Amino acid sequence: MRFLFLGDIVGRSAREAVVNTVPRLRQEWALDFVVVNGENAAGGFGITAAICDELFDAGVDVITLGNHAWDQREALTHIERENRLVRPINFPPGTPGRGQTLIEAANGARVLVINAMGRVFMDPLDDPFAAIDQALTETPLSDIADAVIVDFHGEATSEKMAMGHFCDGRASLVVGTHSHIPTADAQVLPGGTAYQTDAGMCGDYDSVIGMEKDEPVNRFVTKMPRGRFTPALGPATLCGVFVETEGNGLARRVEPVRLGGRLIKALPQV
Repeated sequence: MRFLFLGDIVGRSAREAVVNTVPRLRQEWALDFVVVNGENAAGGFGITAAICDELFDAGVDVITLGNHAWDQREALTHIERENRLVRPINFPPGTPGRGQTLIEAANGARVLVINAMGRVFMDPLDDPFAAIDQALTETPLSDIADAVIVDFHGEATSEKMAMGHFCDGRASLVVGTHSHIPTADAQVLPGGTAYQTDAGMCGDYDSVIGMEKDEPVNRFVTKMPRGRFTPALGPATLCGVFVETEGNGLARRVEPVRLGGRLIKALPQV
């Protein structure tokens, strides 16, 4: 099967680019499944029910989140109703929603999507390795799940790489989110898991990780806030990864995706 994972959507111009482009990519690339990280989709902070519906209507199958999961308070209730919206699995017990979901793809395959958050330079949540290990044990690849996609939302490249090797042979894809910068290490690991340390963001790269430049630069220079962070609204680059799997759910190939905006284009061979 073929699937596309797109990194953190930052603000309106990125949302519009995703909504306008995903239907075409599903057709042109014969995609069976699409996952996006939507934790910055609502003005750069969180997600709303209306934005979820807009993305689902455009052909997105699952939306993952991260440390901004609850920035829009309505997400606390909407996530209980919407099983295609997934927050980090290692949030404490009793947190609304779910950290994994098993969804049927366009070709009838069963796709397990897991979202987890790192702990290095992040909030000290429960152990993501233990949480993901339990999820992979309960819903094993090539048995209950035909494909497994892990979105590891983290700051440290070392922690993300460790998670990739930890899941190698048990997941179709382990991909990092959160840093908003696409890394150049797309690869199939020795056990057959596709991996990239960070998918990058869907957003305007004439920015500071998706935000208008002036205020972030000011805070670095003066250590004083002068205003609010607001998403940059120039042309968005869609960044992510394309994965094609074998019959056993492990990756045949992985290719980076960069489409539109300012970054050098990278498209899969389809």
